[in-house]
Amino acid sequence: MSLTLDEIRRAPKVLLHDHLDGGLRAETIAELARESGYERLPTHDPDNLRRWFEEASDSGSLERYLETFAHTVGVMQTRESLVRVAAECAEDLSADGVVYAEVRFAPEQHTTTGLSLDQVVEAVLEGFEQGSRGRGIRVGTLLTAMRHQARSREIAELAVRYRDGGVVGFDIAGAEAGYPPTRHLDAFEYLQRENAHFTIHAGEAFGLPSIWQAIQWCGADRLGHGVRIIDDISVAEDGTAKLGRLAAYVRDKRIPLEMCPTSNLQTGAAASISEHPIGLLRRLYFRVTVNTDNRLMSSTSVSLEFHKLVEAFGYGWDDLQWFTVNAMKSAFLPFDERLALINGVIKPGFAQLKWQP
Repeated sequence: MSLTLDEIRRAPKVLLHDHLDGGLRAETIAELARESGYERLPTHDPDNLRRWFEEASDSGSLERYLETFAHTVGVMQTRESLVRVAAECAEDLSADGVVYAEVRFAPEQHTTTGLSLDQVVEAVLEGFEQGSRGRGIRVGTLLTAMRHQARSREIAELAVRYRDGGVVGFDIAGAEAGYPPTRHLDAFEYLQRENAHFTIHAGEAFGLPSIWQAIQWCGADRLGHGVRIIDDISVAEDGTAKLGRLAAYVRDKRIPLEMCPTSNLQTGAAASISEHPIGLLRRLYFRVTVNTDNRLMSSTSVSLEFHKLVEAFGYGWDDLQWFTVNAMKSAFLPFDERLALINGVIKPGFAQLKWQP
């Protein structure tokens, strides 16, 4: 029998690719807009606002999808709003059964009312600590630099400065076309010298060159999305697959792919869940992980993403555990802490679900 959404919610889950400004509650956006005087919202009714975000994000264009963030970022410009949004993020992920999450945000986008980069980071870290307290979830923070700006080295230094306070890594995000990761080579080389972790958005809306640069030029530990690696794999009529040099390298080096199926449909990277490359990549044993990207824009959760894959590919508990262990292995935590979560929380949690009467 197919796993139900309620059953999947009870499983211990790991999330590596989730944007803080893409996961706000619609009610919170409306309240923060009223409090701050932000007047650009299309509507202040939470239900209508939620629908607007979903419809505006479902265009098939990454650029149009990214435009929706003007409103969420617009109401996240004070210390109080950042603490609240981060705390609610941790609460919502915990309610979905997530036991470890790495949530990313771009500090440079939250300084329009005078907050310093350090104040922004400290507010978000405080919110995550508040929201996760007593809820059985641990939240690590990724600091993101915007690839169309020129502040990546500054944000990389910020990530290193706060790596003992809850920041576990670095990322670059934004429209890929025209903004290759090599524009930020200075930041990545600095992070490598500092023994710091980083992931790079690559292979989402742009193809193999973006992935190749992220890995071979910049040294990414993980790939944000990486869905276009499918372009380097050919499948014969009998189902046998032949991997190109880059695809083989990604698989054989166990480079984690932070895949976000619903988001990929919205930005045109895949036509349907059943046609999403994640099915083939899982069959070929790439280091695939399942993520939300933006829970508000995609109206999703980790459990919903898993449920869609269960319905499309017939996955069972063993598959979901495989994805989850992949994610925990790939987290930017010390090895002993990853192992403790795998052996002490994830595997026992799935065992209980598998063998329940």
